[in-house]
Amino acid sequence: MNKSETSVVNLEHLREWIGKSEAHADQVTLTPMAALAATLDRDDPFPRAGDLLPPLWHWLYFLPVHRQSELGPDGHAKRGGFIPPVPLPRRMFAGGRFQFLKPLRGGESISRVSRIADVTCKTGRSGPLVFVLVRHEISNQDGLALVEEHDIVYRDHEPRGEKASNRSPQSAPTDAAWTREVFADAVMLFRYSALIFNAHRIHYDLRYCKEVEGYPGLIVHGPLIATLLADLARRNLPQAHMTGFSFRAVRPLFDTRPFRVSGKPDATGKSVNLWATDPDGWLAMSATATLA
Repeated sequence: MNKSETSVVNLEHLREWIGKSEAHADQVTLTPMAALAATLDRDDPFPRAGDLLPPLWHWLYFLPVHRQSELGPDGHAKRGGFIPPVPLPRRMFAGGRFQFLKPLRGGESISRVSRIADVTCKTGRSGPLVFVLVRHEISNQDGLALVEEHDIVYRDHEPRGEKASNRSPQSAPTDAAWTREVFADAVMLFRYSALIFNAHRIHYDLRYCKEVEGYPGLIVHGPLIATLLADLARRNLPQAHMTGFSFRAVRPLFDTRPFRVSGKPDATGKSVNLWATDPDGWLAMSATATLA
């Protein structure tokens, strides 16, 4: 697919997907919880039925089990099913907002209803940017437990000679109360991809990243960075109950060098500012957790 083919966006057609929905059922099985704890380098005991599912760990469930023949060249499912067929080659997890209404627990049955809430378009440095907003509602036997708004952004390849790292960066905060260094190497990215059954090649296929997408290395999953930020709050405030979380991806992180996740509670103790900093000190992701 060349640039002239990918740059034509029929927004009116894509907006026909607004309101489209799908529903799935699953169970909060215990082994994925143990496997994610190991991937995050947590020294947790093996989970038991009834244990609380930590914030953002719901991404371990409702996995996209598309057949091999249904995948596109980038490893994602071919477009035009539930997700609108945006004709732009790059897709990224741009951000999300979460309301934790009721606890999810190991061993219980859960259901999810997903709906395309909006499709919008604007022009960026590399051409058109298409934003797809997906709303997920997860319920258990007690009713609605979690609401997630998921922002997906689609864009064209970078103009020749230009890299994402050349864009004007944002300075990261320097007043962290907590900081943890993370080296998300190829092994960690592979394990996380396997846990969420994410076949997007930017996370494990270095040759594809460099030769097709033009990236300098494997890209760290946006959800993994967000999970590391939520986990940082959990490590430092183990008794706190998280009622909300939001994050925004600012700059990509790669497997080439370690990065830092940092956080600082506000003066009230009801909110935590969290951020990821790339190896050069620039802001890669910002997040906020609200606490009960």
